[in-house]
Amino acid sequence: MKVDVILGLQWGDEGKGKIVDVLTPSYDLVARFQGGPNAGHTLEFEGNKYILRSIPSGIFQGGKINIIGNGMVLDPDLFKAEIDSLEASGHGLTDRLYISRKAHLILPTHRLLDQAYETQKGNSKIGTTGKGIGPAYTDKISRNGLRIGDIEEHFEEKYKQAIARHEAILHSMNFEYDLKALESDWFKGIESIKRFKLIDSEHFINEALKSGKKVLAEGAQGTILDIDFGSYPFVTSSNTVCAGACTGLGVAPSAIGEVYGIFKAYCTRVGSGPFPTELTDSTGQRMRELGHEYGSVTGRPRRCGWIDLVALKYAIMINGVTQLIMMKSDVMDDFDTINLCVAYQINGVETEDFPFEINDLTRPIYAELPGWKTDMTKMQSENEFPEEFNAYLSFIEEVLGVKVKMVSVGADREQTIVRYTD
Repeated sequence: MKVDVILGLQWGDEGKGKIVDVLTPSYDLVARFQGGPNAGHTLEFEGNKYILRSIPSGIFQGGKINIIGNGMVLDPDLFKAEIDSLEASGHGLTDRLYISRKAHLILPTHRLLDQAYETQKGNSKIGTTGKGIGPAYTDKISRNGLRIGDIEEHFEEKYKQAIARHEAILHSMNFEYDLKALESDWFKGIESIKRFKLIDSEHFINEALKSGKKVLAEGAQGTILDIDFGSYPFVTSSNTVCAGACTGLGVAPSAIGEVYGIFKAYCTRVGSGPFPTELTDSTGQRMRELGHEYGSVTGRPRRCGWIDLVALKYAIMINGVTQLIMMKSDVMDDFDTINLCVAYQINGVETEDFPFEINDLTRPIYAELPGWKTDMTKMQSENEFPEEFNAYLSFIEEVLGVKVKMVSVGADREQTIVRYTD
């Protein structure tokens, strides 16, 4: 069997959680392969709304194994809060959620370092969530990190050494903090982690594939936030692209099957960084309100703009996307006209290629299509799509060279229309 991958093609917040939930019945295992509690995957069904940060989005489909992969960073405090909230709502997790021993821990001082680094940058700050994810990945790469497996033996000594190193950095920056206030809940989180099955996930997943089980790999954030291929330095600290599934789960490139690319019918971005199609006018504000574009974890308002086909085409190339899934189509239901960015103008030169760097001088070149002016939220099949919406889909497919398999017309899992079957 192969590992199918689902990932975001924009700046995150594309709606990956909903689609993982929709696809999970066809799989035996769902595994997150990168990121940490900076993810905010929102799922709505049966009148309830859930927000997942570190737990894979397949957790609500009964009987499926969900894995926190080795490529992730886990905050015990926030993990415990997430677990407690789900279990209080009646979702038992202990027998269905496994954690890789090789996943890295976010320490209390990682959060403090995150805050200190952002403060030091002043007006050049990245706009992180402040949850310590960047510093945790920094420690991983510099070979100073602590992993989930470390809690099984001699953990107190390892923890003290790591904290001492972080405190020396914080003191050198004259950053004031209260570590004790963070440590109490953090160590309660460590005890919560011990309730779950800790596994060597690379062996577990490869054995599952050999035995004929189907695996769905779930990414977080989006391609244009990838540490290597995104809008650097305004990116996240991990590889959000398809290749990250190989390193974040321990599977070979030859084991990758379908690659589902998720994108919105428009664009959003949270925090600082370039955004060529951003709308800072009433149209952008209207998109924000119609799409409820506020961070599910942070509550921060998202920046909104027209769809960027230059960035999408680049993301499709990097990831080897085989099928596209368009989210939040209903948000665009009432616009008279809709713009689609088909090229950039940089220093007077037009290009359809995503450049080394996008910045405030990167100007979008638009194609314009008529809006469909139709409420799509009650539609249940492609046959109900208005002509103008079909034209929008066809234009996107022609430019991107990949078919749109699914269309989401609302937040609920039932508001998902499959346009064709494999």
